[in-house]
Amino acid sequence: MTTFSPTFSQASLLGRRAVLALGLTVLLSACGFHLRGSNGSFMLPFATMYIGLPETSPLAIGLKRYIRAIGSTEVVGTKDGADAVLEVLSDPERNRTKTILSLNKNGRVQEYQLGYSINFRVLDKAGNQLLAPTTISLVRPITFDESQVLAKETEEAALYRDMRNDLVQQIMRRLAAIKPVLPAMSVAPVTPVAPAAPQQ
Repeated sequence: MTTFSPTFSQASLLGRRAVLALGLTVLLSACGFHLRGSNGSFMLPFATMYIGLPETSPLAIGLKRYIRAIGSTEVVGTKDGADAVLEVLSDPERNRTKTILSLNKNGRVQEYQLGYSINFRVLDKAGNQLLAPTTISLVRPITFDESQVLAKETEEAALYRDMRNDLVQQIMRRLAAIKPVLPAMSVAPVTPVAPAAPQQ
């Protein structure tokens, strides 16, 4: 009977594949990707919500997309009657920063630090504060190379996009932790409710 034993190169290939799979898992977790129903799914404790950001705001678009994907909370177009109002006290798109982090031996910029922050609070339909003013600040370092200006601009845009996605996750985490205040707010159903059949 012939037995198969992997050669050194085959064993090395299997090892590299295992390390790659583990690396991809860690990378996906780090960038905020979670399967539906895992700890990454934030169920919100209210039925309707208004996001106090301009319609064209990238952060507003990201938040609304995430909330609608959950399916238990409806994003409404006006704050009137909304069970929760996310009131933005400082717009992150206006608070983006880029500061010098380090210089090289010739006194030229070697590294920048990008910043992205938001200050917000959450109110109920009666104007009561459900979440006190909260600030979330994120930073990312980026190296600078005068010979690769275009590539660095692309990298900078990607880092701001990454911080925005991170901000969405952190805001959702704080929203999900809000305790319902009854009867001032309607509690979102645990499962979507099917529409009633039309009356005959």
